[in-house]
Amino acid sequence: MTKRGLPHPEHLRLGQVLSGVRSQLIHELTLLTNAYPRTGPRAFPMQRVEDAIEALDDARRALERFEVDEHPDVADVYDYYPDDEHRAVVEVPPKPGASAGRRPFGE
Repeated sequence: MTKRGLPHPEHLRLGQVLSGVRSQLIHELTLLTNAYPRTGPRAFPMQRVEDAIEALDDARRALERFEVDEHPDVADVYDYYPDDEHRAVVEVPPKPGASAGRRPFGE
C-alpha cells in the first residue's frame, strides 16, 4: 500500500511550524555567535545549531516538492516559506527559571 502524503491543510500547518522554529533557531544562533568564538572547541554548539538550520531547510525544500506533487492545484511557495506574520511562534521562557513549576531566577 502506498501512503498518500499529507492533506493540504497539514502542509500549511507544517510550513508555519517549521518556519517558526527556523526563525527561533536563527535568533539563538545570533546569540551564540555573539557569545562564543566561531572556531575551536567552544564553537561546537553554534556549529550544531547551524547544522540544525541546514537540516530544517532541507526538510522544508523536500516537503515543498511533495506538496506540489500531491496538491498541484493549490500548492504555493508561501506554504513552506510564509511571511513573518504567518509563522508559528515558538514560546520561550523570558529568562532562566521562568518555566512552569520552577522557582524564579535568583530566589
